[in-house]
Amino acid sequence: MKHVALLGMPNTGKSTLFNRMTGASARVGNWPGVTVELLGARLLLGAEMVELVDLPGVYDLHGFTDDEMLVRHFLEHNPLDLVLIILNTTQIERQLSLALQIKHLGLPAVVLLNMADEARRLGIHVNTTEMAQLLEMPVVMISAKYGEGYATAQEAVRRALTQSHSLPLDDLCAGFGINRQIEAEMDQVLRATVDIPHQLPDSVTDRIDHFALHPVFGPPLFFGLMYLVFQGVFTLGKPLQDAIATLLQGFKGAVLTPLLNGSGLPSLLQGLLSDGIYDGVGTVASFVPLIVLFFLFMALVEDSGYLSRAAFLTDALMARLGLDGRSFVMLLMGFGCNVPALMGTRVMRSRPLRLLSMLVIPFSLCSARLQVFIFLTAALFGPTQAPLVLFGLYLMSFAAAFLTALLFRGAFRSQEPLALELPPYRLPTFRQMWLRGWLEIRHFLRRATSFIVLGVVMVWLLTHLPSDAIPASPATWAGHIGAALAPVLNPIGIDLHLALALIFGFVAKEIVIGSLAVIYGASGDALAGVMASQIDWVQGVSFMLFTLLYVPCLSTLATLRSESRSFSYTALSLAWSVGLAWVVSFVFYQTARWLGL
Repeated sequence: MKHVALLGMPNTGKSTLFNRMTGASARVGNWPGVTVELLGARLLLGAEMVELVDLPGVYDLHGFTDDEMLVRHFLEHNPLDLVLIILNTTQIERQLSLALQIKHLGLPAVVLLNMADEARRLGIHVNTTEMAQLLEMPVVMISAKYGEGYATAQEAVRRALTQSHSLPLDDLCAGFGINRQIEAEMDQVLRATVDIPHQLPDSVTDRIDHFALHPVFGPPLFFGLMYLVFQGVFTLGKPLQDAIATLLQGFKGAVLTPLLNGSGLPSLLQGLLSDGIYDGVGTVASFVPLIVLFFLFMALVEDSGYLSRAAFLTDALMARLGLDGRSFVMLLMGFGCNVPALMGTRVMRSRPLRLLSMLVIPFSLCSARLQVFIFLTAALFGPTQAPLVLFGLYLMSFAAAFLTALLFRGAFRSQEPLALELPPYRLPTFRQMWLRGWLEIRHFLRRATSFIVLGVVMVWLLTHLPSDAIPASPATWAGHIGAALAPVLNPIGIDLHLALALIFGFVAKEIVIGSLAVIYGASGDALAGVMASQIDWVQGVSFMLFTLLYVPCLSTLATLRSESRSFSYTALSLAWSVGLAWVVSFVFYQTARWLGL
């Protein structure tokens, strides 16, 4: 099998190309020489089976950020048959150095000049034939977004693979130590092959940024845009969620229940299969449309280039908190999942800045918690109030992160300046957005077959054993656990049933809704009705506040430990998040009761 690495600077469209080449076959895996998992996929190029690895975006192979050292270690420890170097054609004068570094290492490579469509609009012309001769490697113009030049690039890669051979690692390690005159050579290649107008034309990006980056209008515009995202997810997704829940309930009544009744299985096992696994997983599965919509909208915001503007807008504020605009971008990334957001802090050279950023990221309202909040807001509030409550939870997410940074900035001081690149605005294709949503759904479904199934089985057993006890009563094992936690959770309005869901939510928030379905013995709309009759909106909001702020999941904790390389730091993050969650829920719940709500 041939081994190929995809290398490029940040914001060059590397991930777009990787997704186009691999489709939905990408996976994470461990690789020699690196301490974290990298995204990889196997695909057929011509007659060759190829293992393609997507490396982190880096500006320089000789730099000292975590990502730059990771890429260097990967190249040093993994024999490669080819390196695909993807460069942004509109910034070729700044990015060509990466291709020259690969050339001087002696690695076989193909250069893919991406964003050819944007280069044409800006009047930038590249003589790829002459550039290929000077670089001594194939050069192809492409647009990864629209697929332009993709077939030509595939053919160039196929030919390169048939002619290439992996470089001995000893020779490669020696190459990293050689000091070359890359700058002079880059200037020669650029002058000979690239024609850039003396003054690039005014663009739509400049006109939009006049408002989007305005110090007064910019921040309200950003929060207004995010509110529209949440409103759109709820408005469009709720009918789809209800339809799926209805179908699942219909299947249970018409097919599953009669099938189990005639199976001869013990009643305890029938209950586990029907009221435990089916209701629990089915309730969680009904949220698939909401997750798809959320990530479709977030892909639109992220791939358009607007997130970089959000970092620029918030840099001054974040600096007062000991952070910078990149920290804010990582917070936004955490809306999807906290784990990749924590790993994304490697672009920061300063360890104190990384640690402070990682301390605040777990407060980002991830997609797993989003499922819980959409369900509860729909159950406890009307269609007008529910989006406002959901938006309020996102604001609380930011408030908790900012408070944490303010309190701990003295312990993690950093003087690292922010260097931020603002890409032009781009309208993502539907294929990009759909692929992003599908990858998240596939990740969700994988967890549904592991964490969620295991979680709902455990909850069902705790709420139904011993067998002579009334299900979910104080006499069950779950009741004993709730009684032990009552002195801590009763002051914040969390009863036995909600307490058990919180315990399993510590493992993964995806389990929470399935747990509630098992605990209350209902699913879908029936579960929403039962919960609305047993808890009021004050208890519901207190529960959501605690779920928002306490530990996201075990995966996040494990990532914190691996990225910080410190048990004491991980313990600090755990203790602070749980303590803050209790205090905020206590203040809200007791104040609401004092006001007679």
